[in-house]
Amino acid sequence: MTDINITIEDLALNNGDKLVKLATFSGQLDETNVDEKAKLIYELIEQNPKSLNLLLNFENLEYMNSKAIGYLTDWYSKVSEGGGKLVVAAIKPNVFDILEVVGLTQLIEFFSTVDEAKLALAS
Repeated sequence: MTDINITIEDLALNNGDKLVKLATFSGQLDETNVDEKAKLIYELIEQNPKSLNLLLNFENLEYMNSKAIGYLTDWYSKVSEGGGKLVVAAIKPNVFDILEVVGLTQLIEFFSTVDEAKLALAS
């Protein structure tokens, strides 16, 4: 079984009126762990059904399989339906290339750094 660690924290942005959660991924999302770990993000979305701004920090995400890509697409849809925004920051080139091939880079906003994504969500 490969390891994946997901930590979730609240972000305090300057305007203070937006709910922003930061989910930081470290390791590999693959067939051995993706279903179990995806539940963490679904629970977060269910706990915050309206106007959730979700920042996914993929700086230490080494790999994601096709099922993980499907979950990412579904998370994006659920957050958007609730009037929120999902963005991705600090993604490794190999993971970005996969998401680009399947067209997710046309749907989801990607930022080079977590700080850039925070600025975008604060505006």
